[in-house]
Amino acid sequence: MENSYKYFKNTDCKYFPCHKGLSDDFNCLFCYCPMYSMPNCPGSKTYIEKNGKKIKVCTDCTFPHRPENYDKIIQILIRNNNN
Repeated sequence: MENSYKYFKNTDCKYFPCHKGLSDDFNCLFCYCPMYSMPNCPGSKTYIEKNGKKIKVCTDCTFPHRPENYDKIIQILIRNNNN
């Protein structure tokens, strides 16, 4: 897949690939997930408790790194921004 506004792959990143088990079309565009602060994001997440605080853990989530989810993420962000 070619780098574009919907897709970016950074193989020079020292953390690449940050998630195992994804195809060659690993999308780095949303390296920091824009849905992290959303409690009902569509990704696979777990929660841990540390110092009495509930912390979202997205280590096993690959949703934002799948190229086919770009449009879904944008729609979620638009919907969330309008609320």
